[in-house]
Amino acid sequence: MIRRFLLAAGLAAAAGLAAAQAAYPTKPVTMVVPFPPGGLADIVARPVAEAMARELGQPVVIENKGGAGGGIGMAQVAKSAPDGYTLLMALSSYSVLPEADEVLGRPQMYAYSALRPIARFTADPTVLAVRADAPWKTVKDFVEDAKKRPGAINFGSSGNYGTMHVPMEILNQVAGIRQTHIPYTGAGPAVVALLGGQVDALSTGPATVLQHVKAGKIRVLGHWGTGTLASMPEVPSMKQAGYDAEYAQWSGLFVPAGTPDAVVQRLRAAARAAANDARVKDVILGAGSPVLYQDTPDFERYVQNDVKRMSDVVKKIGKVQ
Repeated sequence: MIRRFLLAAGLAAAAGLAAAQAAYPTKPVTMVVPFPPGGLADIVARPVAEAMARELGQPVVIENKGGAGGGIGMAQVAKSAPDGYTLLMALSSYSVLPEADEVLGRPQMYAYSALRPIARFTADPTVLAVRADAPWKTVKDFVEDAKKRPGAINFGSSGNYGTMHVPMEILNQVAGIRQTHIPYTGAGPAVVALLGGQVDALSTGPATVLQHVKAGKIRVLGHWGTGTLASMPEVPSMKQAGYDAEYAQWSGLFVPAGTPDAVVQRLRAAARAAANDARVKDVILGAGSPVLYQDTPDFERYVQNDVKRMSDVVKKIGKVQ
């Protein structure tokens, strides 16, 4: 009798859990953007959240949580309950920060294993942006001036080892130059600093500066990609300019590890629908970044390879305080 009771109770509990997962979501979902408004992660997250909300039947609310090159927001999601109600729209700094913590000899803000990839939405090379009234017209002009005045040129970023810092350090290494790094809490504040003259240059996603380029306030000298930028076809790559520097800034959706598979599949379907949504494509493309979607299996492999590649880059950069 007791055995039958326990078996029945276990089956009932399992059925209840399955029903709860099948019903997901039953309340609003939070999408953490680990940067302030105005950067690539925020630009991508807002239309994606709206489209996913339509698919899920619940609001998907954006929470901007900037700081530490995205590490604070990523750590928050990594420590969240694995129930599908806290999502992360990360940038490629995800692949860098735990390795940077190791290099600096400090506790990791999060472990790679604490977050599970769901979908990639964009993957753009960053661009070298300066003010329109800057004296440099080409990457060569910029590099030659930096060689003449080591440390005199300063650049803004979203934080140490972040997606705006790493590509500049790669350029420094291959070109044999030294610049002064000034970290901010995100791409938005860094762009404001560039426009205001507090910094001389920055490396960022095309979407972050395209509107200022069109307005004649910012000039783009080159990009860290291998092909042609759809939004700026006239801009040469670093390799075309003579510098073997390459870097891609991607944006992707993650959940805490341990999130039930049934919930992951629901989110995966909603992310896929968002990536195919015409309004999402128009908004992101209008900002300068075409949607380059990867579903979960491909994105998982992409992230694994990116982590391996960027760990070598971080070790070469070394300690940055």
